[in-house]
Amino acid sequence: MAIGVASAASLAVADESEAAQKTKTSARMPVVFVPHGGGPWPFVHVGFGDKQELDVLAQYLKDVRTLPKTAPKALLVVSAHWEEAVPTVMTHARPPMFYDYYGFPPESYRITWPAPGEPKLAARVQALLAGKGFATAANEGRGFDHGTFVPLKLAYPNADVPTVQLSLKQGLDPKEHIAMGQALQPLRDEGVFIIGSGMTYHNLRALHAGARPQAEAFDAWLRETATAEQSSRDQRLTDWTKAPAARQVHPREEHLLPLMVVAGAAGSDRGTIDYNGTFAGLRSSGVHFG
Repeated sequence: MAIGVASAASLAVADESEAAQKTKTSARMPVVFVPHGGGPWPFVHVGFGDKQELDVLAQYLKDVRTLPKTAPKALLVVSAHWEEAVPTVMTHARPPMFYDYYGFPPESYRITWPAPGEPKLAARVQALLAGKGFATAANEGRGFDHGTFVPLKLAYPNADVPTVQLSLKQGLDPKEHIAMGQALQPLRDEGVFIIGSGMTYHNLRALHAGARPQAEAFDAWLRETATAEQSSRDQRLTDWTKAPAARQVHPREEHLLPLMVVAGAAGSDRGTIDYNGTFAGLRSSGVHFG
């Protein structure tokens, strides 16, 4: 009789544990890599791309907020437009704007997105990275660059979700950035929506029709890679320069590295291609995990 009671108790504990795990998994935030377009688009006319393709991308970015099943407590954004010697977080409680582009109309420098910062989340990011052996730094003065404020002004127009920006690490080593993402995985169970912001095509000197076959070939490789199982995905991303037209599409890889961080944070989740369109006629994708 005692054995039966013990067995029933064990089964009850197992059921509770399984239920808790299901609840945890269902509450876990996804992670996403988004293409952020170019300059102050779409809030200022930038003179490239046709209306239809730009409208499709803008709608995709607006829909990014629907990816989490529950509202996030905070956003952590890794932008292609910030590199530091060590991974660095913004710590200002009210981050300013950083208009990191030039040559656009005056209204480009009056765009606002006054989301609050979250110093506690910034400290948590540093602690998680330090726990995996990364040296880190904090920057109280830096503001949101356009890799952050452009897509998030579309996704979160009310600017009401606390947001922290995390830099890339100089050297742009893909394996290091995957490891950064792996270190940040616990944030997904803490209500933090991790967003990588870059472009799957980024060669500003080749924005012409002749570049289309290169963009198509690389993006096809990227879609296959992002939707592969974890070990294959991470290895392919580590060896991304072996992809078709890799250096023609990314002469410098800073716009691809946010995807590495996102893939690391994805863990065993398989990627889904939520956006596959064109920007200035060149193929680009958005990927989410979880």
